[in-house]
Amino acid sequence: MSRILAIDYGTKRVGLAVTDNEQIIATALATIATEEIFTFLEKYLQKEQVEAFVIGKPTPNSQNERTLTIENFVQKVRQKFPQMPIYFVNESFTSKIALQTMISAGSKKKDRRKETGNLDKISAVIILQDFLEQRKLSRD
Repeated sequence: MSRILAIDYGTKRVGLAVTDNEQIIATALATIATEEIFTFLEKYLQKEQVEAFVIGKPTPNSQNERTLTIENFVQKVRQKFPQMPIYFVNESFTSKIALQTMISAGSKKKDRRKETGNLDKISAVIILQDFLEQRKLSRD
């Protein structure tokens, strides 16, 4: 099997998470500057087998600037990687859940402010874990 890569797209940073080769566990991969996402993906796909992308997307009935930004990003992904299947997961509240996860894990307020990239990576893990759970439920 190959990996599945999740993308939590933001205007400043992009959080990335990936599954293991058996597609059981979602793990934080990286947080990168938004302008570097395509370079990163090209390099990553050269060294790792990736079966699909999972992209966090706001709920369909919330048409706002963020939704349009993500839709533009998805169009560019489809142009750059036309062979790659893309799945979507509702990303509503993932940042809040990620922040709560960091607090529960004992992350200090000062560290949470300083480590904003961790929030993006954890959000991507939550998106990917949601996808894996949905897929498992649909198979059962």
